Amino acid sequence: MEPFFVFVGNYWWLVFPLMGVFAAVGNRYERSARRRHQRRLEMLHAKAEVRAARRGQVLPPYGTAGVPTQAPATASAATEVPQKVQLQRLFDAHDEITRRWLEYELDVAKLIEFPAMSDGRQPLTAAFLRARHAADRARPASADAKLTAEDFAAYRTAVTDYEVAFDVAERDARRLKDTGFTDVERHRLDTAKQLLSVAVDQAATPAERQLAYKRVRRELDGLIALSDDAIEVLETKVSLELPAASSSGRDTGGPSLSKAGTPEADGAGGDALRQAQGAQPGAEGAQPGAHPEPQAMPAPWPVPKKS
Repeated sequence: MEPFFVFVGNYWWLVFPLMGVFAAVGNRYERSARRRHQRRLEMLHAKAEVRAARRGQVLPPYGTAGVPTQAPATASAATEVPQKVQLQRLFDAHDEITRRWLEYELDVAKLIEFPAMSDGRQPLTAAFLRARHAADRARPASADAKLTAEDFAAYRTAVTDYEVAFDVAERDARRLKDTGFTDVERHRLDTAKQLLSVAVDQAATPAERQLAYKRVRRELDGLIALSDDAIEVLETKVSLELPAASSSGRDTGGPSLSKAGTPEADGAGGDALRQAQGAQPGAEGAQPGAHPEPQAMPAPWPVPKKS
């Protein structure tokens, strides 16, 4: 260690030029980092310009520091595209995002597959819902409305935020799927998914669809909150009547062939089908030539009320 201290004692003055060298290296690294950051901002701005061009919008130019300027659009830029045309394009983008969201909100099968899209406790879903409310509040009454430059810019920003928030929330919901549930809850979701296919199957009997519908509601209770609109859409699908081919036996007076050989056709379900076709149960033991009185057609089974 003694030679080291001797060297430091004799050449202590080298500290000053070394400090200059280190300072120069640090400044060069900082300038390089700033250039990389500016190029990244320019790339993001270029992508935003492409997306805005697809909607017929014009983004403000970049400032000298590489940050988007906040100055309002000039009068010449406003006269290039009429405000009515720009508003209609914003309306179309707004409605398209709402349509994509309603595919999750009204389709129970999609809600079971991606439950995070209906869960307001998820941070990204909550952010999307806030952006949706903001866009709806900022939306003018019609494309003919005369807006100030500030109001138009506010609505355009709200629609952009709405679109970005939906894309982020959708990607997150597709990534999460049912990972936020326990094994027992995931089993209930799988059961509800299988029963849902029966509830909307037109080849099934009304009794089968009604039973499957009740079990779907029971399995989803406490797991996924269905909106009133989603329940109404599901009930409409469940209450659809059987295809005309399944009731051909009623037209010809013969037995129905759609459920032949099944336990339902041979047991109580078969009696119900024969009664719907105008024949009384147990008519096989009637005397030849006896013509039973025609029976009134039963009313369609009621759809369960919303719980």
